[in-house]
Amino acid sequence: MIFERIAPEQHDTLDGVPEPSETLRLVGHEQAAAMLAAAYRSGKLPHALIFAGPVGIGKATLAFHLAHHLLKHPSFETAPEKFAVPDPASPLFRQIATGAHPGVLHLTRPLNDKTKSFKTVVTVDEIRKVNRFLSLTSHDGSYRVVIVDPADDMNTNAANALLKNLEEPPARTLFILIVHAPGSLLPTIRSRCQMVRLAPLDAGSLMSVLETVEPPPPADPAARTALAERAGGSARNAILLTQYGGLEIASTLDALVATGKGDVAGAYRLAEAVAGRDQAIQFDIFNRRALDLLSNGASEAALAGDLKRAKTLSDTWHEALNAISETDTYNLDKKQHALTMIDRLNSAMRM
Repeated sequence: MIFERIAPEQHDTLDGVPEPSETLRLVGHEQAAAMLAAAYRSGKLPHALIFAGPVGIGKATLAFHLAHHLLKHPSFETAPEKFAVPDPASPLFRQIATGAHPGVLHLTRPLNDKTKSFKTVVTVDEIRKVNRFLSLTSHDGSYRVVIVDPADDMNTNAANALLKNLEEPPARTLFILIVHAPGSLLPTIRSRCQMVRLAPLDAGSLMSVLETVEPPPPADPAARTALAERAGGSARNAILLTQYGGLEIASTLDALVATGKGDVAGAYRLAEAVAGRDQAIQFDIFNRRALDLLSNGASEAALAGDLKRAKTLSDTWHEALNAISETDTYNLDKKQHALTMIDRLNSAMRM
């Protein structure tokens, strides 16, 4: 389905897929949306919320739908009991989607002016924009909404700067932190926010999202089931798996690790497939699958009572995460990174 992109591109933008700010339909999370609408209608909406859950399940989309709800209905006493579907022709929707609405501040990884690529963190300079934003008075007394997406990407200085803003926010201000792993946030930040945990999408909701993008999900029921299981309830994962060779990348990596043998030729073929100049998304899929294999293995070992193996896999997960960050930050050789990652996985899984 072809659409007119009006939102600014972000570090994780996918071709042909709307940004959360321009997504008209909120799929899933009905209970959370109803709870938030009821809290606002009763005048008891907290000043800071954490939307927590896996990557790609619609946390940021829910945040923008909540912002739209507050700005469309500035008087909470007369607000409806549930979110309305935004009108794409309305000035309110288009202002929010384009990042031009004075009542919404969306903070994410900024563009690096020198390299013309996005930075790997949400910087303190981004968070400092909050002070100026909150100093401006709303013309109609409506809410000012700050969305940090994702808050996991804040560096230490940015997190400390945000903490100061959370301590004494002005009236009718709402902070929404999009968080994939709540444990990554400072405890002092978590203590000042109300946690809203969002579950992965069920298979039906997942396919409903995929029907709106190209190519559509497979028609074969077995293939749909396999896709839903592999995606883990994440619409983003499902799109990556269907559009960017993600199924093949994940399956190949799984096979290389499952054999427990050093398939050098297979490892080189996979490394070359994900490390090309125009293969940034494929490289990200490879890294995410590697981290998933380690985290899943650690969880299984812990449940089985094998704490030594669980610790080894957990430590390897942290080493792998650091390697990914360093490769991105210092523009290291991606093919060598992929080969080293495969070797790291094989060594850790054999223990």
